[in-house]
Amino acid sequence: MNYKMKRMAITMIAGLISVSLSACGSGNSKSEDSSSNDNGGKVTIELAISKSSQDSAFVAQDLLDEFEAKTNIHVNLQLLPAEQTATVLQTKLAVNETPDIIQYNLASATTDLNLERNFEILDNEPWVSRLLNKDVLSASGHVYSFHVSQDTGMQGVVYNKDMFKELGLSIPQNFEEFLAVCEKIKASGITPVFMPFKDNWAANIWPAAAFADYAAKNDPTLFDDLNANRKKWTDIPEFATFLQQQYDVYAKGYTNTDILSDSYDMAVGKFLNKEVAMMFMGDWLIENVAEKDPSIHLGLFAIPSSEGASLGASPLGGQLFIPKKAKHMTEAKQFLDFVASKEVAQKIVDQQGYVSNFNDVTTPKLPDYKQEIVDQYITPQKTVLTTDAYMLVDRSELYRSLQDQFAGGKTPEEVLADWNDKFNQLMKDKGIAGF
Repeated sequence: MNYKMKRMAITMIAGLISVSLSACGSGNSKSEDSSSNDNGGKVTIELAISKSSQDSAFVAQDLLDEFEAKTNIHVNLQLLPAEQTATVLQTKLAVNETPDIIQYNLASATTDLNLERNFEILDNEPWVSRLLNKDVLSASGHVYSFHVSQDTGMQGVVYNKDMFKELGLSIPQNFEEFLAVCEKIKASGITPVFMPFKDNWAANIWPAAAFADYAAKNDPTLFDDLNANRKKWTDIPEFATFLQQQYDVYAKGYTNTDILSDSYDMAVGKFLNKEVAMMFMGDWLIENVAEKDPSIHLGLFAIPSSEGASLGASPLGGQLFIPKKAKHMTEAKQFLDFVASKEVAQKIVDQQGYVSNFNDVTTPKLPDYKQEIVDQYITPQKTVLTTDAYMLVDRSELYRSLQDQFAGGKTPEEVLADWNDKFNQLMKDKGIAGF
């Protein structure tokens, strides 16, 4: 849905807001008024969360009960319809029916919910000084969100470690070495790379990491300049080079033939059947394969777009945000303080298998593949937030343009030109200064 349509939807929903808000429901059997205290002086705060995220560690009932016992603050859950979460939250923010806390995704909050206008800056909260990695919780130079984990989901090249060992292959450190690895795998009779580009978002894994790695090392203000219209996407020739790299992997015959017909849901089977050796994807794929067959040893290395590239880090999902117009700002911040406490954060990290983001909370024993990622990339700080983390508008049109490149319809330069036009219009529709 584009932003014009979203605004129309908000206008329509606002007229029926009393119905819409009651339809959001509550995950709690108590029926107290969320804006008032009960007879015992208890304050109730509202935490809005998508129904699809009910397994979030932050809304576990035992955690909410412990918080209430310690603070006399009750947390009432507003369970939002998964397919309407963004629209309902936009409406609530627009008509001042604002929850005290919202669980959402930082990148999506930037594009969908007007992060800077609607949410509290958390830079001075006491738990911030204990963070190991502020970047995964930050936008525009400020901490806007909360999480106990710094494991955002890493994006790079998922690879079969056993195949690499059998063929005597090393992790490639640049694009030329990567092509050489592909050639040796192909010669063994195995498809080097699986590209499921029927799902156009999958075509963005390579450029999202490559663009971000280039910016971090060569032009740290690049995304700020793009978002202020001081630079255009077509102004960076390296971007075209990275798009050409991904296309060359396909053009040289190192991929599945039907890349525009094959979809992501085929990926686990491809690795289970040992039909493919690599895929440009996130480490969640490794976990999915391990659930089916723990004997298959997969790993992850950085997209080899340039020498010694950093591993792409997805924008962290499921963070907590406090709206500027929260009715119970003090109590909402108390909840974050409680979850951030060493004892509670340790319990969550242990239960969820998170990579701790607090300097006094210990990361538990992790699966081998994840421990390798921690040791080789996270601890030595060789990660970079992918391009998606810096985008202020929806990226669907970019994904479609990337898909068009593989359909033979666009050169890398045309992909960037097409995206630049769409990006400008989306930024203009959103009212971003400079467009």
